[in-house]
Amino acid sequence: MQETHKKGNKISEVILGGQDGLVSMLGLLLGLSAATSSTRIVIAGGLATVFAETISMTAVAYTSKMADRDHYHAEKKQEVREMIEVSDSEKQEVRDIYSNKGFSGQLLDDIVDHITSDNKLWLNTMLRDELDLLPVEKKDVYSFTVIVGLSTFSGAILPLVAFFFLPIHIALVVAFIVSIIVLAAVGYYKAVMTLGKPFKSALQMVVIGIGAALVGYLIGHLFRAS
Repeated sequence: MQETHKKGNKISEVILGGQDGLVSMLGLLLGLSAATSSTRIVIAGGLATVFAETISMTAVAYTSKMADRDHYHAEKKQEVREMIEVSDSEKQEVRDIYSNKGFSGQLLDDIVDHITSDNKLWLNTMLRDELDLLPVEKKDVYSFTVIVGLSTFSGAILPLVAFFFLPIHIALVVAFIVSIIVLAAVGYYKAVMTLGKPFKSALQMVVIGIGAALVGYLIGHLFRAS
């Protein structure tokens, strides 16, 4: 169960970074291409955005995961204190948890006695079942940070590549098509992994991503250089 949860987290981390990077970059490219005909300006702006976006998302990923870790440890200390100071109340909470799961009678009594006789098991039960919290290790923080950072960089650099080799308007068309394909593929894969509807998920991902990127085009068009 926990392994499945971690796998699901990895997918969401890749989508978080990759989609953010790709949509931000595509929006920028559409905006710059509408505002200028200089490939050099588009590439310079694109590269600046790639690194700024990657650094920003990496920093946000690290601080947010560290906040989750700090929150977990704070709640853990609180539960340890309550297990000592108000143990009867905490035992009743264990009873309520397993009663709500359908256990009753002697079996419920045995479960409560078994859990509360082992402080480590008792604590983990309260954190997981009462507070819906899972431990956040340092390796989880680093893993999350690296995955989001690399995904953001990959998503952001992808639409920009064509501008190094093609004229600006052709490169923009290529970037647009590639972005649609990638967004659709990510949406499809997400649905397959989460047992959703692949084609609906792919369409949603494309509509949301391209819709957000088109805002960049409209803004660029308003400030088009003469």
